[in-house]
Amino acid sequence: MKLAGDGKLLRIFLGESDILDHKPLYEIIVRAARKEGLAGATVLRGVEGYGADSRIIHTAKILRLSEDLPIVIELVDTEENIRRFLPTVDGLFDQAGCGGMVTIEKAEVIRYKAGKQQ
Repeated sequence: MKLAGDGKLLRIFLGESDILDHKPLYEIIVRAARKEGLAGATVLRGVEGYGADSRIIHTAKILRLSEDLPIVIELVDTEENIRRFLPTVDGLFDQAGCGGMVTIEKAEVIRYKAGKQQ
């Protein structure tokens, strides 16, 4: 796949404890993105944060280990491919019955190339 120049960054914010069919929701979203042919995905685990309910700050501090740390999934691809994937993301959030946030930002792709196969 060739990807260069103007693109979009899709960021999906959710919690580590968000699950669907006994699997972490972030895993299901990444596999759905791969199935849809998106260029790539990265899952980032936060050390502290809070969401829309704002009731509690989730933290990875040693004295108070949270089981619901923030998770961010980042996907970069063309605007067309990102927008085509949005209904899938919405549907998965609805099925899981959890909250979250989804943003789209401009992204300039400088390099997108596979490494040498080993």
